[in-house]
Order: sequence, then structure tokens, then C-alpha cells
Amino acid sequence: MAFVITSACKDEKAAECVEVCPVDCIDGDDVMYYIDPDTCIECGACEPVCPVEAIFEEEMVPEKEKEYIQINANFYK
Repeated sequence: MAFVITSACKDEKAAECVEVCPVDCIDGDDVMYYIDPDTCIECGACEPVCPVEAIFEEEMVPEKEKEYIQINANFYK
């Protein structure tokens, strides 16, 4: 399971997660950042550096944030 960036990232754009990702699987647009589920190696380097605690392991995404699993995947389609 990949990591997922959730709504707390909206309009934040801090980018610490991008800087620490060893496989460059995090990209963004004008709204937020997203993690490519096909490229993520599940190393977890991004999670502790997120200043807004927006990053979760896919199976740990809070219920109210579950839509972001698909939102992250759709960004890469």
C-alpha cells in the first residue's frame, strides 16, 4: 500500500515531502501535492516531515479522508 496525501495539504504546499522522497513520486498542482501509488516504495520518509500531518499509509487514511486515495491516484492518470 502506498502513502496518501489528504486534505490538510490543500493550499499548504510546504514541499518537505517532495525534498525527502527517494523515488520522486510526489508531484503537485496549484492546490496540493499527490503521491503516485504506482511509484511509491512505501519507505515512509515523507510522513514525518509533513508540517500539516496530511500524509498517511493508505490503510490508515481517516474515514473522512478516504476520497483522497482516489484523488491521489487520479492525478497520475
